Amino acid sequence: MHIVIAPDKFKGSLTAIEASAAIRAGFARIFPEASFDLLPLADGGEGILEAFSRGVSDVETHTITVKNALGRDVRAEFLLSGKSAVIESSQANGLYLIPHADRDITRSNTFGVGQLILAAMAAGAEKILIGIGGSATNDAALGLAAALGCVFLDSEGRKIEPIPANILHIARVDSSEMTPLPPLTVACDVANPLLGERGATRVYGPQKGMLPGQSGETEARLRHLAELADAHFGTDFTETPGAGAAGGLGYGLMTFCNARLESGFQCIAKALGSEERIANADLVITAEGSLDAQTLEGKTPIGVSQLARKHHKPVYALAGRLADEEILLPHFDGIASLVNAPMTLEEAIANAPKLLENAAARLAHTIRSAKGY
Repeated sequence: MHIVIAPDKFKGSLTAIEASAAIRAGFARIFPEASFDLLPLADGGEGILEAFSRGVSDVETHTITVKNALGRDVRAEFLLSGKSAVIESSQANGLYLIPHADRDITRSNTFGVGQLILAAMAAGAEKILIGIGGSATNDAALGLAAALGCVFLDSEGRKIEPIPANILHIARVDSSEMTPLPPLTVACDVANPLLGERGATRVYGPQKGMLPGQSGETEARLRHLAELADAHFGTDFTETPGAGAAGGLGYGLMTFCNARLESGFQCIAKALGSEERIANADLVITAEGSLDAQTLEGKTPIGVSQLARKHHKPVYALAGRLADEEILLPHFDGIASLVNAPMTLEEAIANAPKLLENAAARLAHTIRSAKGY
């Protein structure tokens, strides 16, 4: 029996590597004779550096100081392999870097992500992959563009500080001094457009500090910036799937940086040889902190499921939080939750390694009993 374990992170509690180890420990109790292939993955958000650092040879880690979403200095990493760089945008603009009480959607910006791009270029990168997700920002890459040399001016020709609160005062975009960029590929894990009911503001704004009653003005800011940028560059990516990812960072990277959006899971899975490894499995296990309807929009578990189905391999999923199970079930041979007794979220996070190991053992027992492995 050869088992491939291919999870994503459990946000706030386990990295994908830690999740892989816990699942293996649980399955090894029931399948002590099995061989295991640990394949920690990511879908474009947090974890892309971890996935690449384990799966790609000759990788250098570079650490620099950048601005976080609120302009405070933080240490951030990017990877360099030959002339190719990998950036995880949340290293700069991540929500996890901002205490809950400090989250402010009117000031949070992506300037630090632009600094990461510049640092990667200075290190010799001639091609850049950027994983976006987990952001504290909703600025459609306003700050990133400013870091790269784009200037935003008011009706009097005065330079405007690149924060969302000032967007409605922008009258003109000047990109004449922007730094020339190498080819950029964006690893994106959602399909949301920039605007509207499924857009960046309404779907993700509340978790980033948007207060009740702020959605109308917040949406108006993104719409205004998009109208100006589209007119300036002669583009229109507002409806492109993924434009609304990371508070419109997907839109901004396409518009200001001529970037190409790709499925985050597919980018990473290809680089790590995931399809071949799954094709060689007898059994495939995937997992993530939350499984719900959004999983179907390109998250790691659905990507793993598609590869397993393609090669006719049984695939099971584990989740810390499970919702919309009836929508998910057709894509897996079985789904199990970590929690099988009442407990608080805090307790679940604190005990996540053991809970995941025990849940994996329960799932393994069910599989062995039902399938006769």
